[in-house]
Amino acid sequence: IYYSFGTTVSSEVQDLFIIDKKSGEVRTDGELDFEKVQSYDLEIEARDKGTPPLSGHCSVELEVLDMN
Repeated sequence: IYYSFGTTVSSEVQDLFIIDKKSGEVRTDGELDFEKVQSYDLEIEARDKGTPPLSGHCSVELEVLDMN
């Protein structure tokens, strides 16, 4: 199974997060600014290598905390 961002996730948001294609683990890859965006809704897709390939999706909601 391989994981990726769904088609609705903008390229700007994809620049802020990394998804491990094999495990599905999501990590930050950019600086998150609470003053600009307080939460993110990421669509994650899982796809297998079958013929035809099957896929499923889920939504991950991330809340940014203000640390000031």
